[in-house]
Amino acid sequence: MIESQREAVPRNDGGELDTTLAFLSFARSCVLKKVAGLSEEQLRRRLVVSDTTLLGLVQHLTGAERYWFGYTFAGDPRYADVNVDMVVELDRSPEQIIADYRTAITDSDAHIIAAAGPDVLTAQPVGDAPRTLRWVLAHMTSETVRHAGHADILRELIDGATGR
Repeated sequence: MIESQREAVPRNDGGELDTTLAFLSFARSCVLKKVAGLSEEQLRRRLVVSDTTLLGLVQHLTGAERYWFGYTFAGDPRYADVNVDMVVELDRSPEQIIADYRTAITDSDAHIIAAAGPDVLTAQPVGDAPRTLRWVLAHMTSETVRHAGHADILRELIDGATGR
């Protein structure tokens, strides 16, 4: 099968934060690519037994970005109880959900770039102790990649588009 959405992985290798942020950005881009060009019905279409939809994945990742980078890393109390649910309310448009994700990404990147380095500790503990920015980056990259894979499958089921 021809991959219709193939994109090369980053070649960044200029340091730990440069490389890590490049791969997180790549995963985010893959998620956004999977929702591009689809109708609202397609974005909300439930193709699996769970409540997972393409739009739901984006909403979930928006909450995860805000929780892990905004609240856990930076300590912003506005994001202590963000919505990480996959069920998207009908009054929230796809454009709004996708714009929120883009804003959350911009905000997260600002926290990452403002940090003094990957060894900076989180403002909020993870479990019983603070973790490093390195840990948060690894966690969010794995979370985003996992859901990008889900989005790959859902998009292929919707219209046959494939590739990372």
